[in-house]
Amino acid sequence: MASLPLMSLLSFFIICTTLSSATTIKVSLSPFTHHSSSNAYQILSNLATSSVARAHHLKHHNPNPKSNANTNISSSLLKTPLFPHSYGAYTISLSFGTPPQALTFIMDTGSSLSWFPCTSRYLCSHCAFPNVDPAKIPTFSPKLSSSNKLVGCRNPKCTWLFGPNVESRCQDCEPTAKICNQTCPAYLIQYGSGSTGGLLLLENLVFSHKTFPDFLVGCSILSSRQPAGIAGFGRSAESLPSQLGLKKFSYCLVSRRFDATGISSNMLLETGSGSRDAKTPGLSYTPFYKIQATSNPVFKDYYYVTLRKILVGDQNVKVPYSFLVPGSDGNGGTIVDSGSTFTFMERPVFELVSKELEKQMGNYSRALEVENLSGLAPCFNMSGYKSIQVPELTFHFKGAKMALPLTNYFSFEGDKEVVCLKVVTDNVVGQGSHSGPAIVLGSFQQQDYHIEFDLANNKFGFAKKRCA
Repeated sequence: MASLPLMSLLSFFIICTTLSSATTIKVSLSPFTHHSSSNAYQILSNLATSSVARAHHLKHHNPNPKSNANTNISSSLLKTPLFPHSYGAYTISLSFGTPPQALTFIMDTGSSLSWFPCTSRYLCSHCAFPNVDPAKIPTFSPKLSSSNKLVGCRNPKCTWLFGPNVESRCQDCEPTAKICNQTCPAYLIQYGSGSTGGLLLLENLVFSHKTFPDFLVGCSILSSRQPAGIAGFGRSAESLPSQLGLKKFSYCLVSRRFDATGISSNMLLETGSGSRDAKTPGLSYTPFYKIQATSNPVFKDYYYVTLRKILVGDQNVKVPYSFLVPGSDGNGGTIVDSGSTFTFMERPVFELVSKELEKQMGNYSRALEVENLSGLAPCFNMSGYKSIQVPELTFHFKGAKMALPLTNYFSFEGDKEVVCLKVVTDNVVGQGSHSGPAIVLGSFQQQDYHIEFDLANNKFGFAKKRCA
């Protein structure tokens, strides 16, 4: 249904558009909020379903090959506010263009292309979330910027998204021609429960004291279930970290209860060389696992970490090795994904964890009705108890241990007499196959942690912290 409107709008866009000492970029992270009166169980069910759909997308995603690119940018440290939203995402504000136009972007470590809603004809289907009017989503206006350029079909940055063979799709360019005016093909990107499509631009990315020219960004004209743009923090060439030459980036996700809030925390982006062995005091580190995927190159774009074991209380649930360590085909292993709300585990892993939880919480009855309403399981009825005993959930990574706070994996629902595990598996939207990462560490489990992606030293750091 969207292909014809997309191409007509893209045509309209093409016709109407003319085309060393360390410092920090700091941006704010914030939650994208539903109205506080929304049905709590319906919100949970939607988040559980979207978390599983997101996991399926990450596990089965199969884009075109991508090339690598090097950037030479002077050292700087940037900061931007990060806000939580009730539909599960955290957002930052970024400014593009000359003069700058500020827009909201979902911070996503599981994808790489950054894009914004673009032109006055932007359309977003199924985007009528609480507090979101699809007709009033802020958009970028290319005609108001003097620095935007459409990406040419022979521009090396076009290959970042479409692979080295993209020139075979440039039929309007003669092989011997020195100049080719044909644009890079339109993109269409899936995000599990949503999608977006548009054209690639080169535009200025503007911070308060630093501007990055010719940043590759998507001008999306049609989207589905995407009420804001995406800031891609993945590992491929078109990602924000790659284009800015980031040495590291870090964030602290404020605790959210899926209601309206104006509380935010800061996200730090550090560029340049600096001290390659510098560690942030108080953080525990585990190395990123270097995936050698052959059947699906996209798995190299994810942030894999080496998970050695999962403990429920003091009991090791004995997850099979094939789920803990990715094979040469990219299947198995654990990735860190801010774009997923609840942590996802493949069914064999989830069953080991949930059965051990049920065993250790055998004194409490199951709340099956709440499980059906919320899409979460197991849930336990706590009515009549003045205190409860819940075993600790701990992820043992190589060289580091993450013992989750109780509120990061169990919380009260509805009338506050039921607690549910905030981890999902394939039972929400059907069975999946053992493909891609077996575990996806979502943002709910990262709440109130200082999280650091040290790209220069290829390691992942974390420490408990009050983030607000």
